[in-house]
Amino acid sequence: MKIDIINGPNLNLLGTREPGKYGNTSFSEYFDKLKIKFPDINFSYFQSNIEGELIDRIHLSGRECDAIVLNAGAYTHTSVAIHDAIAAVKAPVAEVHITNVYAREEFRHKSLISASCRGTVSGFGLDSYRLAVEALMEIIKSKI
Repeated sequence: MKIDIINGPNLNLLGTREPGKYGNTSFSEYFDKLKIKFPDINFSYFQSNIEGELIDRIHLSGRECDAIVLNAGAYTHTSVAIHDAIAAVKAPVAEVHITNVYAREEFRHKSLISASCRGTVSGFGLDSYRLAVEALMEIIKSKI
């Protein structure tokens, strides 16, 4: 089973960026724990602050992976192009947010990508990624 985790803008700063909201753990530290938790999953990881690079990665992963975990960061609220990229691939995509976006600024309450994602996990810190992986595993297993 292959799952790609794709992170958008500013998520390269996890561990140092607004620790009160995002915690003190870097994504690479969390990613190592995730790989240990799910040894049967072949994980790949990509992060970019550039919208077009995220779209290219969704296209690639949508062909090569069984599923995608996507935290599009601020592009969640602005990118029709990422919505369209998700809709164009066969692999199921789980939208992830570290914080509860509905407890934050009003502009974060609207996701332009949710409609093309299989589901959304929000507000459980970095553990949102684990929850998304578990949900996607069930979806993938049900297809076998």
